[in-house]
Amino acid sequence: MTAIHTRRPGDRVSRRRVLQYGATLGGLATMSSYIGVTSASANGASVNMQLGWLASNGILGEVVAKREGYYHEAGIELEVTPGGPGVDGVASVAAGRAGVGQLSSSPSLMLARSAGIPVKAFAAGYQKHPFTYFSLANDPIRTPADMIGKKIATQPTAMILLRALLARNGISEDQVEAVNMGSDMNQLMTGQVQAVTGWQTNTNALKILGEDRIDLMLWDAGIQLYANVYYTTDEMLKDHSDVLARFLTGSARGWGFARSNPEAAVDHLVAEYRNLDRDSELEAVNPVLGFSFNDVTATEGWAAMNPANWLDQIDTYAQLDQFQGATPTLEEVMTSDILDATADIRKQVG
Repeated sequence: MTAIHTRRPGDRVSRRRVLQYGATLGGLATMSSYIGVTSASANGASVNMQLGWLASNGILGEVVAKREGYYHEAGIELEVTPGGPGVDGVASVAAGRAGVGQLSSSPSLMLARSAGIPVKAFAAGYQKHPFTYFSLANDPIRTPADMIGKKIATQPTAMILLRALLARNGISEDQVEAVNMGSDMNQLMTGQVQAVTGWQTNTNALKILGEDRIDLMLWDAGIQLYANVYYTTDEMLKDHSDVLARFLTGSARGWGFARSNPEAAVDHLVAEYRNLDRDSELEAVNPVLGFSFNDVTATEGWAAMNPANWLDQIDTYAQLDQFQGATPTLEEVMTSDILDATADIRKQVG
C-alpha cells in the first residue's frame, strides 16, 4: 500500500506519471534556464509557483506578499498556478513549467525523489503537520494505545500514516481495524467508527464534531511530517538560488504581516480568491498561523526545517517499504541553503 500525501490528491506522484514525463526530465539536463522563472526586468524575475492543490489559506502569506508589494520590492513577480484533481504539480515543476512548488505533505517529496524526479525541499510552511485523528468524548482516543480494538476511518491515501503510527508505537496492525472514509465526518457521528482523520485547519468540516471533539495529532503520536513544503529542482537551486532567496524573502514578509494582522490578511486572501468565504477563513486563520509559527520559528525563523526530522521521515518510510526506487538520502530531499540565505528576515518574522 503506497500513500503519498494525507489529504490532497493533487500531490500524487505515480510510477506511470514518472514514466510519462521521463523524457522531459532527461532533457532538463541541457537547459540553461527554466520556463518557471523568466526575466521580468533588468533586476527582477517572474516566478511561477505550482500548488499541489487548489488555492487556499495555505498560501495566505504569498497572497499578502503579492498584494502588499513585498515581492515587487524583492524583485519578484509571482504567478500562482493552482493544482487540483488530475493535476500533477510535481511534474510541472520537474519539467520547468513552474520554478517553485508547494506540496501539502513532506512524504510526497521523498517518494518523488525515490522515483527519480530531481526535486528538493527548501522550506516548510507548516512546522507541524495538521493531520489529526478525531474522536468523541464518549469513546475518546487520546493516545495511540487507545486505538487498540477500535475502528479507525481514514482516507485511502493516508492508510500508510496509520501504519506508520502503529509501527512507531509498537502496536500490531491486526489490533486496529482500518476502514476507508471520504471527506466528511459522518462515520464518526453515526458511531460506525471510533475515529476519523483530517486537517485541524479544515475548520468547516470539523464544526459537526462540536465541543466533544478529541484530537490526537499525528505529530504527537510520533510521526512528525512537514506540511505546505516549498520545493524546486536541483537545476533551479544550482542556477537560480538568488531568485529562490528573493521569493522566500517576500513570502516571509507576507507571513509576518499575516501573523500581526490576521484579519487584514484574510481580506487579502478572499479578495484574491473570491470563491473563499471570509467568515470561514477568519475561523481558520488562527489554526493556520499556529502551525506556521511556534517555538521553532521563534529561534530558527519562519519556514525552518530540521534535517534530523527529515532523516526520521526517510527512515520511517524505508522501514515500511514505501520507496519505489532507492531510498533517498537527506541531501537529495532537502537543502538548507535558501533558509541560510534568508535567515535574517525569517527570524525577524518568526
